[in-house]
Amino acid sequence: MSDDDNSPISARAAKQLFAGLRSAPALLLAVSGGPDSVALMWLAARWQRGLARGPQLTVATVDHGLRPEAAREAREVKRLAAELGLAHRTLRWRGAKPKTGLPAAAREARYRLLAQAARSVGASHVLTAHTRDDQAETLLMRLVRGSGLAGLSAMARLTERDGIVLVRPLLDVPKSQLIATLKRAKIGFADDPTNRDTAFTRPRLRALLPQLAAEGGDSRSLARLAARLSRANAAVEVLVDGAERFLQLQARGDAPQAGVRSFEASAFANLPEEVRLRLLLRAVNALGHEGPAELGKVEALSAALDQAMNQGMNQGMAAKPRAPANGRAILKQTLAGALISLAGGRIHIVPASARRSPRGRRGDVKGGS
Repeated sequence: MSDDDNSPISARAAKQLFAGLRSAPALLLAVSGGPDSVALMWLAARWQRGLARGPQLTVATVDHGLRPEAAREAREVKRLAAELGLAHRTLRWRGAKPKTGLPAAAREARYRLLAQAARSVGASHVLTAHTRDDQAETLLMRLVRGSGLAGLSAMARLTERDGIVLVRPLLDVPKSQLIATLKRAKIGFADDPTNRDTAFTRPRLRALLPQLAAEGGDSRSLARLAARLSRANAAVEVLVDGAERFLQLQARGDAPQAGVRSFEASAFANLPEEVRLRLLLRAVNALGHEGPAELGKVEALSAALDQAMNQGMNQGMAAKPRAPANGRAILKQTLAGALISLAGGRIHIVPASARRSPRGRRGDVKGGS
């Protein structure tokens, strides 16, 4: 860790962190009371005070109703926000909590509540306090889960969610520097014990970081890896865009139909595997009605398509697969609420019919006819 990682953030550095947000009408700051988010609030307030005319800042604290201390921490954030001249709102996650997958459910609830609050105050952006340390932990989490290139790109500085832009201005800043900033300003912060609860994956991986750092895998190098993978992922996306246009040109003689994605099978088969996977993923996510498709299931779908196309070729179909004489599709499968079929030398993706009952659910990537 460099000396800079333990030094407070200067007013000039803070100005650079928020520079691209100066023209926004209003910003919502997500502040839990921990050191990262309290530092975000303090830095943003200092930046705003230095502007002749800057965006209106509102602070929001989400109380998930999971810890008795959360209400007190929200009140403390409200007190500090008032000292800084900022409005504050406490957002509560009400209702029953799931027994499994709690961190993911809490995260979804948090972003939903933040987006609603942002719209209510006219904010175009929600600022969160994710740091370089969080980026390194996210990369490790996705690595052990076998994520693809897009997942290993980890978190982006800007993303869109529910019509609101999420901004992570501290993504290149180490947590130690934020703590040093608060100590110099003599500002206290809360300590969330769930950050050390080894019942959850992230704290367990966080405990490994000192050992990885001793081998050169500190948060700086891991965040740099995520940035490089993000760069590679962006390049692949450009290739996928080009492949999509190419397949559209190949289908020039066929009139496009609303709510349908269709590819010439032989042209599709000649594309690199990663490009084919992403084309399928785009189509399924665009036309399916059961949420984003899992990469592993898209890989299984792609393998089934390859097998079906090869089978068609082996049956004497010349340049491209054709439907059997009885008119039935060579392959028909459902995935994430989309129906994918191979017939007449073309791959078709359309919305699947709604499931009638829990019994006999048309499975994700089940064998077709």
